[in-house]
Amino acid sequence: MKKIGLLFLALLLISCHSNVKKEDLNKINGYWEIKQVKLATGKIKDYKINETIDYFELKDNQGFRQKGMPQFDGKFQTNNIKENIKVIQKDNSFYIEYTTKFGKWEEEIITIADSTLVLKNKEKIEYTYKKFKPFAFK
Repeated sequence: MKKIGLLFLALLLISCHSNVKKEDLNKINGYWEIKQVKLATGKIKDYKINETIDYFELKDNQGFRQKGMPQFDGKFQTNNIKENIKVIQKDNSFYIEYTTKFGKWEEEIITIADSTLVLKNKEKIEYTYKKFKPFAFK
């Protein structure tokens, strides 16, 4: 019985370890659009079209996030509001800490890859992003 308990504990510890690596954090840079939101209840909302895109700029674990609306000429219309961000490490996980004049909050980085970014807030809402691809007219 002790062996089963130790095995379960080992599996639990392994599953709690973040798969985000420090060297992958620079993949946050760029334009991202929401693909899906998973609520704490498990309900999922898919997004087919997005009016706004999130732009992340990170250097030495500090930078900003800014919302923009893509235009047909390839440019973005913004309201010039930038959220200051800082990537911090707690235990075995990385978090993006946001700061504005209105407040401060953080989201855990669950996954970061070339084309996928998953963030989770303290309310356990998961935001799955995909890299934004500009409009293409032929």
